Amino acid sequence: MTQTRRILVTSALPYINGVKHLGNLAGSMLPADVYARVMRLKGHDVTYICATDEHGTPAELAAQAAGQTVQQYCDEQYEIQRKAGEGFLLSYDWFGRTSRPANHKLTQHFAQMLEQNGLIASQTSKQVYAVDDGRFLPDRYVEGTCPHCGFEKARGDQCDNCGRLLDPVDLKNPYSAVTGSRNIEIRDTEHLYLQQTGMQETIRAWVNEKGVNWPSLAVSIANKWLDEGLIARSITRDLSWGVKVMSADGTPRPGFENKVFYVWFDAPIGYISATQEWAEATGNDWEKLWRRDKGADQTEYVQFMGKDNVAFHTVSFPVTLLGSGEPWKTVDKLKAFNWVTWYGGKFSTSNKRGVFMDTALSLLPADYWRWYLIANAPEGSDAAFTWEGFQAAVNSDLANVLGNFVNRITKYCASKFDGKVPEAGEPGEAEAWMANELATRLKAIDEYYEAMEFRKAAAETRALWAAGNEYLTKAEPWVKYKSDVDGAAVGVRAGINLAAVFAIIAQPIIPDAATKVLDALGIPKGNRRWPDWQDNGLLDAIPRGAPITPPDVLFQKIEDTQVAEWTERFGGG
Repeated sequence: MTQTRRILVTSALPYINGVKHLGNLAGSMLPADVYARVMRLKGHDVTYICATDEHGTPAELAAQAAGQTVQQYCDEQYEIQRKAGEGFLLSYDWFGRTSRPANHKLTQHFAQMLEQNGLIASQTSKQVYAVDDGRFLPDRYVEGTCPHCGFEKARGDQCDNCGRLLDPVDLKNPYSAVTGSRNIEIRDTEHLYLQQTGMQETIRAWVNEKGVNWPSLAVSIANKWLDEGLIARSITRDLSWGVKVMSADGTPRPGFENKVFYVWFDAPIGYISATQEWAEATGNDWEKLWRRDKGADQTEYVQFMGKDNVAFHTVSFPVTLLGSGEPWKTVDKLKAFNWVTWYGGKFSTSNKRGVFMDTALSLLPADYWRWYLIANAPEGSDAAFTWEGFQAAVNSDLANVLGNFVNRITKYCASKFDGKVPEAGEPGEAEAWMANELATRLKAIDEYYEAMEFRKAAAETRALWAAGNEYLTKAEPWVKYKSDVDGAAVGVRAGINLAAVFAIIAQPIIPDAATKVLDALGIPKGNRRWPDWQDNGLLDAIPRGAPITPPDVLFQKIEDTQVAEWTERFGGG
């Protein structure tokens, strides 16, 4: 009996601005869901928390373009993202919002604790001021000519042409991205800065301790920032939408009435505040997950994110947590992913390149996408989505290997054994071979999931399904039936039990299809737990004589005509 573990899972918060594409899904939310599902099936106490990241300049600009208030825009987009998550069967325990009061309150608390500890200071800096707009313009509110490459539509924070990070005051011919006004001045403005320099050695020691449980990608990004030296980082912006900057007495901080905290300061705090929302709504205890003085040392905290989010999670957010001087839980295992590209390039709504979550579900069920994205997870390097690769994975792995196995064995059981698990016959060489395959491959699948190596776990899962087809070739129940019904009964019984095992281990990746198989086989919900690879009775676990029903076709193959149509519609090739 394995000991029950308490596990907190978070995935990088999807930004509120627009529906997320398949790369966003594959790089954080989906693997977090698969991991959470595996750990629940193994009997562990899992809490999977996510939320929409709703503050910052892009939300204000998008709301303005849509002719809505920012609140209206975020309310609408939150529902779209929540429904997309449900459509992809993401098993969040809670899907919160950083714009809710809990996150405002907690962000202000952290700021006050950090300032008490000398880690927040006010500094004057130069910033772009739009005279006609009557306001300072944060990074993305300013556009102009890149001082490095001459690109005329560079943003204040980055040039999309040459990729260089920019300071808005360095742009040539700057103008307001809001109104187009070129009546621009550079003025002094006051902001709060997180004094990360003072935490340099603390963070390095923390990374050295925790990084042994991280992939090399995450450790290398953290060390790159540390080796370059941490700098004081501005954590406020001249915006109206966001967490207000307050004094300790709860009143607006003088001089900061028209400023809010920078989105990258408050967004990670949203992990905690969303857990607080979950606890309040469900009667659970959030402190045992987040407060070390309340038992959180017994919690395993696992984060999932794309590589572009690693620096903030391995440096900036730990500065906030550790710098507060309070006993907050920090991440134990951090799984970082590279990017899913669209035929090697970027997903782009405006250029009709790539499939986004809502559209994907209008084409095919969630399981098809979930399988492909996990089986091709961008772990060692970026992974290019192609329609041809997608078609091959669905048709081969799902339709031919798993779907065909389940279809063959259940229909044969129905036609020759009255739809009941055969009772006669004793196992022989073929069953001994299959039992060994089960033990070896289930152990490997288990180890890969524990190591969060999703691509290998999916490959080993497929290999086990393939071994099941090979077993049927060895056992030949349809041949034996002509002269040895008892011999055929053994093969059918073992095959039905294999179908159950295959569906049970498929639950984390393709939960919908797995449920259909387990329902058809009459497996009670309480018996769908993760299989023990040391259990020698897996080929005879379903009660003999138990009724089964062949499920409907699990997976429709993707036709070449569909690939051609989708390539035309979404780009590719």
